[in-house]
Amino acid sequence: MVDTVFDPATTALVAIDLQHGIVNLEAVPHKSGDVVANTAKIAKALRDKGGVAIFVRVTNSEDGADALSPTTDIVPPVAPPRPSYWAELVPKLNIKDGDIIVTKRQWGAFYGTDLEMHLRRRGIKTIILTGIATNIGVESTARDAYERGFDQIFVEDATSALNAEAHKHSFTLFGRMGRVRSTEQVLDVLAG
Repeated sequence: MVDTVFDPATTALVAIDLQHGIVNLEAVPHKSGDVVANTAKIAKALRDKGGVAIFVRVTNSEDGADALSPTTDIVPPVAPPRPSYWAELVPKLNIKDGDIIVTKRQWGAFYGTDLEMHLRRRGIKTIILTGIATNIGVESTARDAYERGFDQIFVEDATSALNAEAHKHSFTLFGRMGRVRSTEQVLDVLAG
């Protein structure tokens, strides 16, 4: 296993979709509350060492005109009307002044957003990736980050999916795109 070494000053936490409308879903293998708590711990420790915390949320316009709608074999169910707070990031993340919030309109956090600009202008080389759902927003973002040459650390107990098998499958891929670690392992590096 490659050492878990990274420079906090050139590292960003990128937390995917930890918002009311997603966190309120039943996540596995880790409960949504645990994913949020672990992400908040990493964000605080990284900030304290000079790193950057970026929180990504997903939403669409009220008329849905900017939502993805290609023809697919599996048609997603019609979503019920979303409450006004659906896309708000959950308070337990303890977002601070200086943290960055990115709004995306599709699964991945790079396409159509200013995420890459924030990372490049700050000299970020390493991304610590957390969030829900592992196999959708997290994996889509991870693939784009890999193709853009970022080092990545995937925090297994700070991610979760709506299906345990999907979570497991994504993590078999993540080991080919970066380093898979626990919250404790990441915090140990930041404490050093």
